[in-house]
Amino acid sequence: MIQKSLNIVTLLLLVNFLSNLYCEDKHLKRIEGLFYLDAAPIVIEIDDGIISRILRPDKLSDNSAAQIFIAPGFIDNQVNGYLGVDFSVPGLTVEDVRRATQALWKVGVTTYLPTLVTSPPERLSENLAVLAQAAHEPDIALSVPGFHLEGPFISPEDGYRGAHNKAWVRPPNWEEFLKLNQAAKNKIIQVTLAPELDGAMEFIQNCTAQGIVVGLGHHHASAEQIKRATDLGAAISVHLGNGCANFIHRHDNPLWPQLAEDRLWASIIVDGFHLRAEEVKTFFRAKGVERLILTSDMTKLAGLPPGEYVWNEMTVVMTPEGMIQYPAQNVLAGASLPIGRGIFNMMKFSQCSLAEAIQMATTNPARLYQLNDRGEIKVGKRADLVLFSIGESDLIIHETILAGREVNHLLR
Repeated sequence: MIQKSLNIVTLLLLVNFLSNLYCEDKHLKRIEGLFYLDAAPIVIEIDDGIISRILRPDKLSDNSAAQIFIAPGFIDNQVNGYLGVDFSVPGLTVEDVRRATQALWKVGVTTYLPTLVTSPPERLSENLAVLAQAAHEPDIALSVPGFHLEGPFISPEDGYRGAHNKAWVRPPNWEEFLKLNQAAKNKIIQVTLAPELDGAMEFIQNCTAQGIVVGLGHHHASAEQIKRATDLGAAISVHLGNGCANFIHRHDNPLWPQLAEDRLWASIIVDGFHLRAEEVKTFFRAKGVERLILTSDMTKLAGLPPGEYVWNEMTVVMTPEGMIQYPAQNVLAGASLPIGRGIFNMMKFSQCSLAEAIQMATTNPARLYQLNDRGEIKVGKRADLVLFSIGESDLIIHETILAGREVNHLLR
C-alpha cells in the first residue's frame, strides 16, 4: 500500500491534471482519481457544492489521476491550535481562527473542532465568544461545526492532568458551563472531563440531555465510575492511552475498563509519539474500526520550527521529529503532526487498510457528532474531499475541496 513519492514526470502530469479540474471561480464540477475504499477508478460530479453523481469507469481519462486517491475531507475533533495560533491564549481574534482554518485546509482537514484547554473562566468565555463569531463567518463556518472544551473539569493529579495548568483545574460546575456555552452561542459540542470528580455524574447527565458529547479524559476513574459515566451518556474516551500517569497499577487503571466498554468510542493520537505501535494495534483490535477515531491533538506549535517554547504558561520543547515534551512533568504537551500522519501510521502500526484508516478520520467522527452532510463520498453529501497520494512516511496532500471548492490555495 505504501508507495514512493511521485517522480518529476508524474508531478508534471499532476499539475496538468489539477489545472483542468476547475472553472474560473475554482468551483469544481467533475473530479476523477482512485476511490479510497477500493483503489479503483472513480469520477465524482459536483453540483452547487454537493456530490450529484458518482461514476465507476473501467479506467480514468487522465493517466496522471491514476496515482491520486480521493477520500472524504478529514475531520479532526481535537485541534488546540495550529501554525502559531492558540485557541486558549488571551487576545484570540477572528483572523487568527481564519488563519488556522485555512492552514488546516492545506493538510486535508475540512472539518475540525477548535479545542480549548484548561484556562481561567474569563478567558474561556472571551475566547469562546471569538470562536462563535468566527464560526459565523461564511468561509470558516463550513469547517467549524462547534467547539471542544477539554478541561478545566479534569483530574488535578500529576500525570493524569498532562500539561494542563493545575492552577486552573476545577471540579465540574454546571452553572459555569452554561455561562461558557452562552458565550459560545451554544456551539460547545463536546466536553472532556474526569468522571471521578465530585459532581461529574450529574454534569454528564445534563450534557447528555442537551445533546453534548461527553468525553472521558485526563482522569483516573475506576471501572465502576467509568461504567456509571457511560450509563449516563458519556460517549468517547479522549486520546485513550494519554492523559494518563506514567506509572499505573497493572489491574486497577483507567485503560482496561475503557477498552472493554463497547459503548465507548475512543479517539487516539497516532503520531508515533503518543502511543507505541503495539498499543495502537491492541486498541484497534479491542475497539474495531467502527469505534475508533483518529485525532491530532495539535497545538499552536504544529507547523513551527523545533525548539523551546512557552505554551500555556509552561516551558515545552519540540524536538526535530515533532514531539512536544513538557520536561517538568515528563509528559507530552499536545502534538505537532496533522491527522494525515495519523492515517499513515495507523496503517503501518495496525496493518489496517487505507479504507479503514480513512474511516476513522472521516466517517466515524461525522457519525459521533451527527454531521450527516459529510464524512462519506455519497450522492447528496457535501463535496468535502481530499486528493492525496501515499509517500514513504506520510500522506501527500495535493488538493483539498470544501463544499465543491478547491481551498488549499487560500492560506494567506
